[in-house]
Amino acid sequence: MASSAVEYASVTVNGGGSCCKKTGPGYGTPLEAMSGPKEAILYTTCVYSGRQKPDYLATVDVDPNSPTYSQVIHRLPVPHVGDELHHSGWNSCSSCHGDASASRRFLVLPSLVSSRIYVVDTQKNPKAPVLHKVVEPEDIAQKTGLAFPHTSHCLASGDILVSCLGDKEGNAEGNGFLLLDSEFNVKGRWEKPGHSPLFGYDFWYQPRHKTMISSSWGAPAAFTKGFDLQHVSDGLYGRHLHVYSWPDGELKQTMDLGNTGLIPLEIRFLHDPSKDTGYVGCALTSNMVRFFKTDDGSWSHEVAISVQPLKVKNWILPEMPGLITDFLISLDDRYLYFVNWLHGDIRQYNIEDPKKPVLAGQVWVGGLIQKGSPVVAEDEDGNEKQFEVPEIKGNRLRGGPQMVQLSLDGKRLYVTNSLFSAWDRQFYPEMVEKGSHMLQIDVNTISGGLVINPNFYVDFSQEPEGPSLAHEMRYPGGDCTSDIWI
Repeated sequence: MASSAVEYASVTVNGGGSCCKKTGPGYGTPLEAMSGPKEAILYTTCVYSGRQKPDYLATVDVDPNSPTYSQVIHRLPVPHVGDELHHSGWNSCSSCHGDASASRRFLVLPSLVSSRIYVVDTQKNPKAPVLHKVVEPEDIAQKTGLAFPHTSHCLASGDILVSCLGDKEGNAEGNGFLLLDSEFNVKGRWEKPGHSPLFGYDFWYQPRHKTMISSSWGAPAAFTKGFDLQHVSDGLYGRHLHVYSWPDGELKQTMDLGNTGLIPLEIRFLHDPSKDTGYVGCALTSNMVRFFKTDDGSWSHEVAISVQPLKVKNWILPEMPGLITDFLISLDDRYLYFVNWLHGDIRQYNIEDPKKPVLAGQVWVGGLIQKGSPVVAEDEDGNEKQFEVPEIKGNRLRGGPQMVQLSLDGKRLYVTNSLFSAWDRQFYPEMVEKGSHMLQIDVNTISGGLVINPNFYVDFSQEPEGPSLAHEMRYPGGDCTSDIWI
């Protein structure tokens, strides 16, 4: 990357917080982050689905030299029941690397169903974090009309930006972006009045291009009840990307991805902040769509990778999509990794040419078509097939790969398998009954390739209050899905 560390950390974002001292949290550049310390613990949100027990934040030991390697070593239960902890984000990251007053201390935990936002202090004892503050849904709704919070990103100003997927009644029309100050008080909406997106979900900002782009899941009133294909036809799910001016929140362009881009979920720019391209994973149509700036300054899109649906027997539909529900990009912008939650595989693509991704690695870690499942796939000649999925430490792999997190050096990929409890119950009832797990995939970063680590298996089937469902993962030192460079 040609840009210097000073250039990366010299932009004032959202009206303040100029980063120029290079002594704050995170790293000066993405390449510098790749040389950061190896992860020793990670945090993952966990849900006791169908049980009247509070969700919790689990601390997992990922140090292979530790006697408690691949075990949950601490659990922080939240004080309420029925929250549905989902995604998470930091109060401060590499966007404030130059701000000496900033500290990556608090983990922000939006609750997708209850609309509470928990703030957890990880600094006092990283292995045993404690609850710091609760932002109540009534406060959020009263001041902004927003509910169903999902993605949170820190800003260099010290504020925290949170996407919200609807109003408190679950209508998509009420969605938008919540702004919290550095003390986690509700400031209001981020976007200008009348500039809310059609649907809400994920977002990523690229300040050098003065742009933020958000994606579209669906109306909370629909997706919280489980997935109904009719709701797609009824217009209750999205297919658009929303392009905002940064940092002032004006909706400049709406990109209709059409029938090739149904339910666009996770969205990422390349990490190099000078780049004007990124990707979004479109779940239902199982396409990775690349978006990019054109010569006239507007934004366009094209399908970069397409996962073909499989013809199947003994399932609810005659064809099964892969269902791309999560992806990430290595910090050097060399590899892209995504999951097919229903098919059961994780893929690695070389994206050194972003227009032409090349498959470099693939591994099967579950899914509905693994050997022993009643569901079988058929090839063009009518031959039946199922995929070989290994047991890890004597455990059959339930569910399909869902959330992924990559080590800073790009050599270890962690994966959990819960999507959203209502959808888990619909597509993987055995996983809800018996609990989920966490795996680690060894990554060949030179020529490509993915191999399951046979010594790493975090079992959530024997948790204190019963089987639980693990979701998003975070490292205390930052990662490639939370840190943004400016």
